[in-house]
This record gives sequence, C-alpha cells and structure tokens, in this order.
Amino acid sequence: MKKKTIAALVAGLGLASAAQAQSSVTLYGRLDNGIEYIHGVTNGNGQSANRWRGESGDWGTSMLGFKGTEDLGGGNYALFQLEQGLNTANGTVGGNGGFNRWATVGLKNKDYGTLSAGRMLWISNGVWDFDPFVQEAWSSASLVRGRNWPQTSNNIRYQSPVVGGFDVELRMSLGNQTNFNQGAVGSYGRSTGAQLTYTNSLFQIRGLYDELRDSNGRFSDLFNYSKEYVVAANVFLGSFKLQGAYTHMMAGDVTTAGAATAADHEWLGLTYQVNPVVAVTVGGFHINANGNPAQGGGAATIYEVGGTYNLSKRTFLYLTGAQARNTSNATYGLGANSVGSADNALPGHTQTGFYAGINHTF
Repeated sequence: MKKKTIAALVAGLGLASAAQAQSSVTLYGRLDNGIEYIHGVTNGNGQSANRWRGESGDWGTSMLGFKGTEDLGGGNYALFQLEQGLNTANGTVGGNGGFNRWATVGLKNKDYGTLSAGRMLWISNGVWDFDPFVQEAWSSASLVRGRNWPQTSNNIRYQSPVVGGFDVELRMSLGNQTNFNQGAVGSYGRSTGAQLTYTNSLFQIRGLYDELRDSNGRFSDLFNYSKEYVVAANVFLGSFKLQGAYTHMMAGDVTTAGAATAADHEWLGLTYQVNPVVAVTVGGFHINANGNPAQGGGAATIYEVGGTYNLSKRTFLYLTGAQARNTSNATYGLGANSVGSADNALPGHTQTGFYAGINHTF
C-alpha cells in the first residue's frame, strides 16, 4: 500500500513538473532618468522663460511589466500581459494607477494568429517602428500633441502571423454603452483601427488607419478624437537606417470656432550605427494644420539630433537636442503638449532644448 502511495505521489509530482514546464512568466521593465533644459516655455506672466528639470522617461517611458504564455498543445497558447508606466523621478506610478498601459489576456495559434482583449496602447502607436527618435519625449508625437500614443480600454485585437512578409493587425475598442459609438464620460467612444505591414531584408512599409471617438461617439477634436491615415517606411542600408512617414488627420465634428479640423504631418530621419556602442540620429518633423493658431492650427517644424552610447547590452547613455520653429502665430512646442499648455512656445516663437540621461532595461 505504501509503495503504491509513493508511486502515485511521484507520478503526480512528475505531471506537475511537466505542466509547469509548459508555462512561462517573464518580468520585464525599463528605467529611464535624466535632466532636461528648455528655452522658450511660458512663465506665469505669459513671457518666454527657461526651465531646467529632472525628468523620467525622456528617452522612453519607464515601466514595469509581466507577460506569460501557457502551451495548450497543438500549436495553441494562452497568453497575458500586464504593464504599468512609472516615474523614476518621484517614485510614482504613471496614469491612473494599476496596469495603465497593457492589461490583456488572449489565445495564440501559430498558423492563425493572436486574439487578445483588454487595455492596450492604441494602434496608432504603430508609428513607433518608423520614428527615427523611437517616440522619445520629442518625436513623432510632439506636433500631433500626443495623438499617436493614447491607451484605450475594452479592446479586442487580432494580430495575424507573418505570411510572405505581410502581417495584419485589427483593433476595436468598445464604448460599453447602449449607444454603440458612445463611451463613458471622460473616456473614448467606440474606436477602430487596422494596419498592414510588409517586411523584407531591405525595407519595411506600413499602412495604418484608425479612428478615436469622444464619449459622444464623435470626431470632435483633431488632436484627441479624430481619424488618421498613415503611410510609413524603413529602409535598411547596412549601418544606416532611413525612416519616414506621412500622416493625415481629420476631425469632422469640431464645433469650437476656429479650431483645427485637418492636418498633414510628415517626418524623415536617418540613424547611423557608428559601431556596436555608438549610434547617431538626425531628423525633422513638420505639421501643417488648418484653423486658428490660437486653437491649435498653423505650421511648425522640429529639427532634432541625438545619440546613444551603450555601456552594456541593457544600459546606455543618451543625449538629444532639438528646436521647434513655429510659423506665423502657431504655438507648438518640443513636447506633446495640449493646446494652451504653458509648455508650448509663445505664438510664432521658437523653442530649443536638450535632455541627457541613462536608460536601463531588464
């Protein structure tokens, strides 16, 4: 009897070990901190001023995350991801607390793709792969005032496998209201998006379309609730990588007099991997929006240069400098600032700055 009990116990432990071997959980994160200087922000008296500050996340958002998979057999997997933004300058969590960037669970099949649901970075964040400054604090999000990096809840997402170099992503964010297009007050209404990507050894190209609705289901603010078309490309030239994109934004339900209802946004950049440790990037971003500059319209260009120095595979130092030049009475700044923010430049003025810091991933 004792031998049977011991044998059963050993067999049970063996099955438990086999089941555990089919699952994996990974802790990952990024910690970024540095110092920033800007000439041309607005002080309390409405005058141009300079500002020094310690800053977390200028090169990339500090974050802590967990992701895991379970092998279900037959090429099927269950998966999850939890990711929270952090502020290493003051030790607080970003956003509204909780896992504000990613909180998803789903299923994956190696032949048919991945279906997942939950809170996610919005599909417009897909420009990250084509931004020469990888969506640093001053980059492709700046002149569109953060339009391409929001997070949305209640998402259903499909990501196809790569077939012949092509892959597709489809996204819908539900508003969870009796009116299909509406959302909770202060949140997004129903939003949708799709992107098609082709990749080979010489270049990569992506087409993207997305819609972000306000809580009333309307496209009422060009930089927050609007439609967007994107065409972007990477060209791989040995030690060089050329990156560019064109974006057109539209908001047909704007009611604020003089507010922008359409804009064209373009960028072009070049990265040179000098050696395994040093990389240098130069680039420019331009926007031209209709409407009154006081309401977010007008044109501006950001010229930028930056570099990284790898101390190891996981840690590097960075330095980035840039200037935002406004035409006429436009008020764009280096950062992804909302209309009317004191971080913007004064009407028609330039804004110049740099930041430097250290970035560690794990």
